Amino acid sequence: MASSSRRMSILVLSRADVFELLSLPDCIEAVEAAFRLHAEGRTLGPGVLSVPATDGGFHIKAAGLVGERSYFAAKTNANFPQNPHRFGLPTIQGMVVLADAGSGEPLAVIESGSITALRTAAATGVAAKFLTRPDARTATVVGCGVQGEMQLAAIAAVLPLQRVWVLDLEHERAESMAARAQASLGLDVQAAKDLREALPGSDVCVTCTPSRRAFVAASDVAPGTFIAAVGADAHGKQELEPALVAGSTLVVDVLAHCAEIGELQHVLAADLMTREQVHAELGDVVSGRRPGRTRPDEITIFDSSGTALQDVAAAVALYERARAGRYGTEVNLDG
Repeated sequence: MASSSRRMSILVLSRADVFELLSLPDCIEAVEAAFRLHAEGRTLGPGVLSVPATDGGFHIKAAGLVGERSYFAAKTNANFPQNPHRFGLPTIQGMVVLADAGSGEPLAVIESGSITALRTAAATGVAAKFLTRPDARTATVVGCGVQGEMQLAAIAAVLPLQRVWVLDLEHERAESMAARAQASLGLDVQAAKDLREALPGSDVCVTCTPSRRAFVAASDVAPGTFIAAVGADAHGKQELEPALVAGSTLVVDVLAHCAEIGELQHVLAADLMTREQVHAELGDVVSGRRPGRTRPDEITIFDSSGTALQDVAAAVALYERARAGRYGTEVNLDG
């Protein structure tokens, strides 16, 4: 049996490496390309496994991209919303393992909280490009944690926003985020206390909370609004009233996943629509197979369950930049 003399080593990339090497606009571009590849049948997977735990849970998401060089990535994330208050730890912790999909060779291990924050916001940025009215100028963001701040940066990167309202159950967090976002993005950002006062004047609404009960109703949303529902990424999580989703043009990241863990799970359970009535997957819209927004008064919703297509897209972009710039720490796995 032939043996290989090639040393097996991987590149370890920290949270600081991620944010230094991968900008949000670059991540938006990479994620859009990944959804296009998925629509063209040039991806592996994606797959997901969720394991609940006390006060949180774990999930494993995996996918691959097929191109001149093919890649595979598997992300293991822990999501414990009470961590910041109880232990002073991030809500999301974990790692992404990137491999060559042609040979199986492990290439990199990457801190996943930063990847998750970037790629989740990037997917909203991609959806906003295709599903928002061209004259959209105002937005509401519900949930002022790390992801809320990143979501606002993503929609500001692709839309000519002028005014934003931000809300959180802890109003002080909303005030803090508003001050930072106003300084960094140059927008009029205000901390609001009443969602039903902010929403009627908003062209865009992003929800990114750990809620398990709908708090956005059909009666709250004005015609022509684009909604990115980001929080529902596990069984039982919910932010939108099922009647709102059923009565809107619904675009999902991956249909099978959203039916199980996204907002779509609640709409299907209520028998308000079928899988066949979902307008499109995001990849079909990006590739032109299906239209995005078609009318100014149309309410469009992006159900973002968080797919590994986004993880592998971000990981590949990051890895190639790190190799070109000699970033990260090389670790020999042979011992």
